Amino acid sequence: MSRQSTHNPSRALEGVHGVHVVPHSPFTLEEINQDHNIPKSSCGGSAFGVNYMLMQRAWQQRPPCLRPIQGCIHGDQHVLETVANVLTSLPFVVLGINAPRKNLNCKLYANSLIGVGVASSLYHSSRGRFRKYLRWADYTMIATATVCLSRALREENPKMLMAVSAFCLPFQPLMVSAVHTGMMEVAFAKRALKDPDLRMAHNVHKMSSLLGGVLFIADDVFPTTPYLHAGWHLAAAVGVGTCNKLLN
Repeated sequence: MSRQSTHNPSRALEGVHGVHVVPHSPFTLEEINQDHNIPKSSCGGSAFGVNYMLMQRAWQQRPPCLRPIQGCIHGDQHVLETVANVLTSLPFVVLGINAPRKNLNCKLYANSLIGVGVASSLYHSSRGRFRKYLRWADYTMIATATVCLSRALREENPKMLMAVSAFCLPFQPLMVSAVHTGMMEVAFAKRALKDPDLRMAHNVHKMSSLLGGVLFIADDVFPTTPYLHAGWHLAAAVGVGTCNKLLN
């Protein structure tokens, strides 16, 4: 080793592949991971930092359902599709009017269905800068309806769950919808097993939910294909109509 490298060890290490010397710190060496660019300290005290960066990367790559709504990704392709989407939103208003209203929770759910139909109609008929806000209102009303249905089916829902749902509703409506829809599906399946009169409605519900899920994904994957969203409206309306059987 030369005299110069003895007095300046950083220069001696600069040529070694994968090693980077942090300036102004004689104790910390960082190994650069060539695949993920995540530093690992040779001192053994950076486990927390590495885990934090991994968690941050995972959070940045989270699915759309865990992201705040930024507005509509794509709009209706033409006027006829707008008309179809508005018309297929109206069944939710009809379902809300005809939904059972035997107690306060059922009334809230029925009114929330009317809100779903109104919000969807306003969104699809809108244009310009207000469209993204109406998209948010559309998703939020759907999430509100799922929470109200969950409350109408089970009055003993955990208070913490309902509080968290109410808090997340404006920011993560899709996630709230997924949680409470899952709870409704479990309740529907249990009641159908005990009550033979509900089995036919449950079978129709399962088929409509499966078709609605396929159409919802297809509408996101093939955004230029017309009338997929209108088809999802109809499938969802059939599923909601069968859910009303649970409240009778």
